[in-house]
Amino acid sequence: MALNLSALANQRSLGLRVVAGAEAVDRPIGWVHPTELTDPQAFLEGGELLLTTGLALDEATSPAYIRRLVEAGVAGLGFGVGLSHARVPEALVATAASVGLPVLEVPRETPFIAITRAVSRAVAADEYAATVRVGKAQQELTRTAVGRAGAGGVVRRLARLVDAWVVLFDSAGRVSEAAPTAARAYGEILDVAGLRAGTRVVPLGEDEVVLQTLHTRGTLAVGRREPLDAPGRHIVNTAVSLLSLALEQDRAQHAALSRLRTGLLELLAAGQEDLALDVLSTVQEVPPRPWTVLALSGPKAQRATLYDRLEPWAGPVFFAHREHLLIAVTDDADRVGTAARGVGGIHAGVAEAADFATALRQAGEAAAAARATDVPLVRYADHAGRGLLSLLEPEAAQAFSAQLLAPLRTFDATGRGELETSLRCWLDHHGHWDLAAAKLGVHRHTLRNRMTKAGAVLGRDLDSPGVRAELWLALQVRP
Repeated sequence: MALNLSALANQRSLGLRVVAGAEAVDRPIGWVHPTELTDPQAFLEGGELLLTTGLALDEATSPAYIRRLVEAGVAGLGFGVGLSHARVPEALVATAASVGLPVLEVPRETPFIAITRAVSRAVAADEYAATVRVGKAQQELTRTAVGRAGAGGVVRRLARLVDAWVVLFDSAGRVSEAAPTAARAYGEILDVAGLRAGTRVVPLGEDEVVLQTLHTRGTLAVGRREPLDAPGRHIVNTAVSLLSLALEQDRAQHAALSRLRTGLLELLAAGQEDLALDVLSTVQEVPPRPWTVLALSGPKAQRATLYDRLEPWAGPVFFAHREHLLIAVTDDADRVGTAARGVGGIHAGVAEAADFATALRQAGEAAAAARATDVPLVRYADHAGRGLLSLLEPEAAQAFSAQLLAPLRTFDATGRGELETSLRCWLDHHGHWDLAAAKLGVHRHTLRNRMTKAGAVLGRDLDSPGVRAELWLALQVRP
């Protein structure tokens, strides 16, 4: 910690006495500057302890002099007595007290060089302590980064080293790591989406937060009540460099693992199951059987997001990219389906078959059907069970239905009958008069009369199997 005016005044060997501004003697001393100029502002940076014998000062000029020093931002004034002045001018003391500027009386026996040496030693010790602190912190962060703790370990270590809360965001702006755990709440309200390369300081409640990008691979947020000091900023910069390297290595490993998984998927599709599972077992656990295959279709970004969300489930779920699909193999299809719905924009096809290649093909077909009908998930068993209707183009089928059934609808619209409803029920019961009549709640002779009328209105022979098939199809696809 930098030497302050109070600590300097307490060094008995110097014999200094505080004569004004005692309430502000905790100010740190940046440096010492002796001068007899009445206006030294142009030569000051702020934070200095100014030393003077008051050679050009008197009771009349002292007040303006003090105000100029306050404007320059000095930490305090050391006034040497016994040379130009027997004591510190009263006007100088009064003005300094009114503006809160500490004034130290320096006795004749204490040379200014002694004060300069005392401050210089303190500054050197402070710089050495900062260097040691930064060096130790860099070693700790480096050991953590190359160990098993990874990025999360670096985040937790950094939080302890700079006494702050730390949140690591991924490239999509989501919280990746947080320390302490409560810092995750801060991550949810920080907007890092628009942050480009570089550093930005933003307020968050009573905290000051430093946001720093990690080579476009994410953002690090460090927040604390007091601003970071210079060593703290160096430590954060070290963490940023290590996290950038770690994330880049993770990205390379992620890409390599993705290619490996795709290769294993192709082996499974080619019937090389034993070889694929032997290699897979060295990377992760093998999903327990019986397997369900999911083909997940959607925009590339959504598939990539879902891939990342499945990563923690590697073992119970095997997943890999294949052309425009993300393929998942698991014994718990509902779990993967729920994750897909959470991402949004994903259409899933699900299939089960003894032969993996067959299940993969069927899942792809079901995913295409889900995409075509814009439903989240289609099971191949249900898709295949739709039979003839699944082969028809919806708009063409509905146009066929509208044209064929138009006479019935026109007749029914006059209120003279319920021919379409009766025809549907009769066909659904395979032309069985008694069953259909009972379902409709009418006498079978009434139903016979309706079907005779329907045939006449349509101009079709309802005894013809082909006519019945066309009418059944038209009724099924009616909007």
